Amino acid sequence: MNKKKRSRRSWYLLIHQLPPEPLYLRAKIRQRLSRVGAVALKNAVYALPAREDCLEDLQWIAEEATSGGGEAYICEAEFLEKKLEDELVGRSRAERDAEYAELAGEIRDWKSSDRPDLPAQAARLRKKFGEISRIDFFEAPGGKRAGKLLAELEAPAAKRGSRARRGSLAGHTWATRKGIHIDRIASAWLIRRFIDPKASFRFIDPKEPVRKGELRFDMVGGDFSHEGDRCTFETLLARSGLADRALNEVAEIVHDIDLKDEKFGRTEAAGVERLITGLILAHPEDETRLELGLSLFDQLYQSFRRQRPALSKEAKK
Repeated sequence: MNKKKRSRRSWYLLIHQLPPEPLYLRAKIRQRLSRVGAVALKNAVYALPAREDCLEDLQWIAEEATSGGGEAYICEAEFLEKKLEDELVGRSRAERDAEYAELAGEIRDWKSSDRPDLPAQAARLRKKFGEISRIDFFEAPGGKRAGKLLAELEAPAAKRGSRARRGSLAGHTWATRKGIHIDRIASAWLIRRFIDPKASFRFIDPKEPVRKGELRFDMVGGDFSHEGDRCTFETLLARSGLADRALNEVAEIVHDIDLKDEKFGRTEAAGVERLITGLILAHPEDETRLELGLSLFDQLYQSFRRQRPALSKEAKK
């Protein structure tokens, strides 16, 4: 009788050798490897599961090692001994659990705090949770515990911060550049639906002087625009203090379409971009684009509120 063949995981291995100088290079490479969740087999051999994003991470690290005068090689491998593979998985989970535990402790400290900057701290902790989750390849149990604590922290923090922020944004005219596209349409939808239902909009030449009581968005020097690697929609979402998972899903799609960096790898981005392109080609008037765009984003938002959010490319692997 033939024994059933065990299904093995595939791994990417980075094998490198670094020169004695410069001294900082070794620490830098170790830090990079730790940040992407690589598990050490030996001092100079590190493993990650065979995923496209993991391969890209290792390729960047290998390039840093070689540009610093070292040698680096990447290969794909399977371990014949299940014990070794299980050990790697266990170590990866243990490392993530330690990070989740540290994060959970910080969340507990903030849960008992009444400081006014709680909403900003909740956003910072959510970002940190996302960074750990990205390299939690084997679903460390600490992730669920930390996620639950974070959700408990975010609810009151969002109420406390968002009411005040959104209240200060109501009653204004919002101005942006003529010829609105994805980020400006989505941002106007966010303003109208979640910040100020009575908001009015002007589509202007950027050289036009600012009017009294006017807020500008998605414009150079505007009140709300791109900040760091965030598009204007993400900036508005963060600074208005809105805590809504469905809005976060929409924000990732808008980001991928607007910045074209595939940061979130949203599979829906191509379809939404095609709809927006059709809308723009069919309607040169900004007022019509906005009216139809509001309806489009209403439906997109409801799709995430009423069913399980679509997974990114990375999450599906």
